[in-house]
Amino acid sequence: MGVVAKRSSMTFYSGRDDHYSHRVRIVLAEKGVSVDVIEVDEDNHPEELIDQNPYNGVPTLIDRDLVLYESKVMMEYLDERFPHPPLLPVYPVARAQSRLWMYRVEREWAPLVDTIVSGTATKKDTEQARKSLRESFIGIAPIFEDMPFFMNEEFSLVDCCVGPILWRLPSLGVDLPEKQIKPLSAYMDRLFNRDSFRDSLLESERELRR
Repeated sequence: MGVVAKRSSMTFYSGRDDHYSHRVRIVLAEKGVSVDVIEVDEDNHPEELIDQNPYNGVPTLIDRDLVLYESKVMMEYLDERFPHPPLLPVYPVARAQSRLWMYRVEREWAPLVDTIVSGTATKKDTEQARKSLRESFIGIAPIFEDMPFFMNEEFSLVDCCVGPILWRLPSLGVDLPEKQIKPLSAYMDRLFNRDSFRDSLLESERELRR
C-alpha cells in the first residue's frame, strides 16, 4: 500500500455519469464542504487516481491522509466529519433502519441501473431491468403520501442514494405513468428543487433531463 501525500483540501474523483459518485456529491453539497471535484473519464483515469485507489475506480474521496473508495462509507464519513445538518437519524433503531434502506437500494435498484448503462448486457436483460425499475417505482409511490422524504420526515442519506437514480430514469429509458405515481412525482420535485441537489449536478448530468 503506497504512501498517501498530504493534501490541504478535500479531493473527490467523480464519474461523469455515475450515480454512485452523484450520491456522494449530494452529501458534499448538503454539508457545504469545500472540495475539489475532478471529473474522471471512464476510459482515461488519471495516474494519481491509479496510485490512490487499489481498484482504480470512482468515486474516490481523499481527505488529507485518508482515501475512501466506497460510496456508502464516504457518505457516512462525511456525515460524521461534518455533523450539521445530520443526514442520519439520532436514535440507533432509526439509524439502523435508514442503513437497511440504503442496503436495499444497493441490492435492488443499483444493479438494475448498472445493467442498463453497462452496454454489455443483452437486449433482453436490459429491457427486463427497465421493466423491473418501472414496476418497483410504481409500487413504492404511495409511501410518499405519508412522509415528505424516503420513509422519513427529514432529508437523509437514503434520499441521497435514491435521488440520482430517479434523476436518471428518462436517460435510462424508464417511463413512469404520471397518474399512478403522483406522490412519487411530488417527492421528486421536492428532491430535485433542493439547493444541494441542484448544486451537486455536473453539467453532463443536467443534460440528462433537458
